[in-house]
This record gives sequence, structure tokens and C-alpha cells, in this order.
Amino acid sequence: MNITRCFMVFLAASLLLVPAAICQAQDHPAAGPVGSPEGIWRAQIHWIPMTDGAGGQHLLQARICRPTGDMPARVVVMAHGTFPSNRNTVPGRCEREAMRWFLDRGFIVVMALRRGYGATGGDWVEGIHHKPGDDYFRPGLETARDIAATVDYAIALPFARPQAAIVIGVSGGGWGTVAYNSIPHPHVTALISMAGGRGQSMTKEGVLLPELGVWRPDLLIDAAGRFGLTATTPMLWIYSENDRYFTPALATSLYQAFTRNGGKAEFEEVGPYNK
Repeated sequence: MNITRCFMVFLAASLLLVPAAICQAQDHPAAGPVGSPEGIWRAQIHWIPMTDGAGGQHLLQARICRPTGDMPARVVVMAHGTFPSNRNTVPGRCEREAMRWFLDRGFIVVMALRRGYGATGGDWVEGIHHKPGDDYFRPGLETARDIAATVDYAIALPFARPQAAIVIGVSGGGWGTVAYNSIPHPHVTALISMAGGRGQSMTKEGVLLPELGVWRPDLLIDAAGRFGLTATTPMLWIYSENDRYFTPALATSLYQAFTRNGGKAEFEEVGPYNK
């Protein structure tokens, strides 16, 4: 995938979560697909089972889009970003640019809402509230848990190939993708982090404050180094030169911390884009 295409995917992937006028969760959904596939991309809602670190059971709402044809296909898991208004969100649509790019090339696209978002509901376990004791290592691993559950579910589907899956994350999902690389992931061979990071400053009401940048960037850099210690798969990291939070200087520091401790990644800074 060349850089121009990567940047197009970045712009579209930043919209993986779409505000929903009404977002109603099923009271007691069952794990697995809901209804029948619809449309040219055979879009279908699935409920993905996952187990948290304390043994608790959860179901992640996901939309799965399938390419044309009936041969088993490779899986792309797209991990959405972090949003303060995380309750009113729905999985991305198959028709969006980022999804179409992969569907047109024969990939299955999976977009799951992590714990605390939309109809998945539950506690926002990856949230960080900027108080003593907070860091960025734990939230990354919590995001990685949901990514891992999504990958494991997707590659077991009868129409999916069980190997050579791809994980792409943007913003908080990109940070989770970096964290996911630090834990065993035998079925994934490519990982892309787009504007990966956490810690956007915000008010108590959840209003983002880009002028304040990232809260405690030193802790973010430290966590990147910790993930690099056990990362095993070369990654692609992409940042924009006019990112309001993850500035070129911060992005470079994250990359250096990750690679200095053994992580392998290709770093690409793309030109500015309108926000």
C-alpha cells in the first residue's frame, strides 16, 4: 500500500465511528450474526464475545462486510478512534472509502465497537481521566483485548481465511494496535497505526481541547517504549504533519521510544490535511 493510498485510508478511517441519532442496544443479544447479510457487500451485524482481564463476559457489536465471491478471504480489522461522546456511535458502513478500498481488493472488513461504545455498552474501560496513577500502558492493553477478541472471532468465520489477517487502527485504535503487537497475535501479519495515541485534553463535559495538546506526553512516550519491548511484527506508523494532538515532535518521540526498545516500524509523516 503506497503512502498516498495510506493517507486516503487514514482520512476515511478517522470516520469509522458515526454519530447516531438513536442508538438502541439489544437487551440480551446472543453471540454471533444477526439477521441475514444485506447488499452487495453482504453487510451484517455480529455480536462478538470477549472476556476481560477479570473473567467478565462481554459482547462487542460489529459490522462485517464481505467482498464479492465465495472463496475464503483475508480479514482486515479496523479499530476506531476514541470519542468523548462514545455512547452515541455505530460501526462504520461498508460504503465508506476506507472499507471500500479493502473490499474492492477482496478483503473481509470487520469494524467492532469496543467496550463502552455504542450498543456494546458497559464501562469505558480504556478511558483515561487524567488523575494521579493514570498512565497509557493499561488503556492500550484494554483496547488490545477487544481487538484480539475481534480478530479471533473474524478468522474463525466459515468465509474467512484463518491466517494473514491485518489490523488497522486510528487514534486510540491505533494506540491499541501498537499494544496488540506487544501480545501474542499468531494470525495477524500486518499492523498499521494511523495517528496512534491517547490523552487528548478535554473538559469534564467531554469537550476536546486541542489547544492543550496531549496530557502528560512523557507517560505516552514511556508506554510506547514498554510496548516495544515485546512487539514482534514490523508495523507501519502514519501521522500527519498538522495533527493537533500528536505533533511531529511527539510522534517522532513515540516512534523512537518504541524502536529503541526493540519494536520495528516504518514511520511516515504525510502532508497537512483540512480538519
